[in-house]
Amino acid sequence: MSEPERNEPEDGPQGEASAGLDALDEGPRPSDPEPDEPGLPEADPDAHPTVRALLDTFEDAVVRHETVSGDQHVVYLDPERNREILRWLHDEPEHAYKLLVDVTGVDLGDGAPLQVVYQLFSLDHARALRVKCLLPLDALEIDSVVPIWAAADWLEREVYDLFGITFRDHPDLRRILMPQDYAEGHPLRKDFPLRGRFSRAEQTRRALAQDVDRFYMPSERAIGREPQEVHFPDPNAPDEPESGPGADA
Repeated sequence: MSEPERNEPEDGPQGEASAGLDALDEGPRPSDPEPDEPGLPEADPDAHPTVRALLDTFEDAVVRHETVSGDQHVVYLDPERNREILRWLHDEPEHAYKLLVDVTGVDLGDGAPLQVVYQLFSLDHARALRVKCLLPLDALEIDSVVPIWAAADWLEREVYDLFGITFRDHPDLRRILMPQDYAEGHPLRKDFPLRGRFSRAEQTRRALAQDVDRFYMPSERAIGREPQEVHFPDPNAPDEPESGPGADA
């Protein structure tokens, strides 16, 4: 039996609903480019003064330059020279990227290298720049930029915690969001299971076995205060008689 022909969707709400149902029948459409599609085209380095200066000064360490979202310039650097070049971007008066807006990570999955992303801004020149370094999955280490921007301290700890990237020479590299003894891996990695690596029973067992050391720093425990407790009245207790003037009236 042949499938009945569909009528063309009408204008108005009914037509929009019909078109929506047709889209459901067609199934999901891919939102990401196919692996064999070419990446973003190379951008014009002369459109951004810092990009041109980077190519002139560190040509062998600039892996790629592209633009995204219209005018956001992205420069890919050799990860072995990240601190050297980022310090130059910070110190050089003609660029002066004194503001580190963010350090984050990106995992595209399918075995692709992890990205360490630095979002920079120059207040002196009202200029933004995004810098990326690609790290293969078997070499997830890169130099810390805390010696350049103190604000990178907690940002790098977050990337370490959630992506498993080690920042060499970081002054205090430890987890910042997950517990220090969290044993299920790094939650923002694409290979991290939706419900974690342990079974629900094991996760419950570990939660019930927790002690105060998981929640309080040694300096807080050394204060020696009694834990704060909140006492709620017993709903089954008899009401206490009122006292004071007029209580017997």
